[in-house]
Amino acid sequence: MIRLADPFTTVTVSEIGQQQAGNLTKAVHGKMGMRSSQPHHELITPLAQTATYTFADTADLRAFMESKMWGTDPSMAERGEYGRYGNPTVRSVERRLAALENGDDALLFPTGMAAITNVLLSMLSAGNHVIFTDDCYRKTRQFCQNFLGRLGIESTQVAMGDYEGLEAAIQTNTRLIISESPTNPYLRVVDLDRLVHIARKHRVKTIIDATFATPINQRPLDFGIDLVIHSATKYLSGHNDIMAGAVIGESGLIHALRQSQGMLGGVLDPHAAYLLERGIKTLGLRIGQQNRSSQAVANYLESHPKIQRVWYPGLLSHPDHKVSKQQMDGFGGVVSFEIGLVPGEDPLSSTSRFIDAMTIPYIAPSLGGVESLIEQPALMSYYEFSTQERLAIGIADNLVRFAIGIEDTSDILADLNQALAQV
Repeated sequence: MIRLADPFTTVTVSEIGQQQAGNLTKAVHGKMGMRSSQPHHELITPLAQTATYTFADTADLRAFMESKMWGTDPSMAERGEYGRYGNPTVRSVERRLAALENGDDALLFPTGMAAITNVLLSMLSAGNHVIFTDDCYRKTRQFCQNFLGRLGIESTQVAMGDYEGLEAAIQTNTRLIISESPTNPYLRVVDLDRLVHIARKHRVKTIIDATFATPINQRPLDFGIDLVIHSATKYLSGHNDIMAGAVIGESGLIHALRQSQGMLGGVLDPHAAYLLERGIKTLGLRIGQQNRSSQAVANYLESHPKIQRVWYPGLLSHPDHKVSKQQMDGFGGVVSFEIGLVPGEDPLSSTSRFIDAMTIPYIAPSLGGVESLIEQPALMSYYEFSTQERLAIGIADNLVRFAIGIEDTSDILADLNQALAQV
């Protein structure tokens, strides 16, 4: 019998062998029981830096083609022919992601945006209809409204959290419902059970962009969501040094998307996959630290007299706190907040002064890396909009998005304290 850290928890050796592997273990090893030896007995997945694959002779080629068509030889399952159709380094990462999300299979892309656009282009046709929530990533909304519209695909935007409005928006030609959870920048969290209930009643597929949550904090497939998408550039990689995207789901759907990917050509470079796998191995450790720091930051900011409002799912004041506690294991590494208005001063300027006073985070877009990043969305993503236009879409001039890294929590809090003193 082995006693774990919890003094009331004991587990026998036989139970350890039978239980589902934890997220930290899956991040390091992938699916348990699926370990395979490397060509030269390397511990690390080797980098297969190749554009094409060779065949010993025509008999070898025929055997591959027969297996590809009819699946007659299981040993050929991992065999490749050309880099656009697969790569062993990339496949290793895909299997690891599928294990983390409790999915059948996964598919990697060169960016998160490539993942979402490939999925939408592959699953929708002229005359179809797609629904998305209003707090989705701006480029996702623009792609649905503008690009898909030119292809004869209709779209409807619904307010985040309005489930009655979402169901009312479903038409006979609706094929997909898309949302993020948590969303950007207000960290709204979808009630996954409720969304799945509505979608299944109307036979509509569901897609959740879970970039902000990561599979450490939330696994939408467990609730019945059909596809999960990640900008792997963010937390999965964790080091701000590569770009990648991922889609995870049921094997039939992923297989169909893989066939489309071969035609559309958006494949991930094997070196990026190699670095992504390295990042994933420490995902659980990084997310744990970011969860703790972000909760401390959110608590501190909410009690500060110079902060107008804080958005973080771990706060009782957040509109989705209850559902977040029910379906998430942690609340993530992003805290959004509004600086209190300074009488007689432009909020854009006073908020910029606060950001410039911070010494730990870099001013930059993106999130999820080991370094803290901070931005003023009104300047970073919506600079071309007027204040009135920004307010109409929910972006105030005094809004700050703080993507917290793995620095010491006490140092981050001290930095916030000194910066707020200058506002």
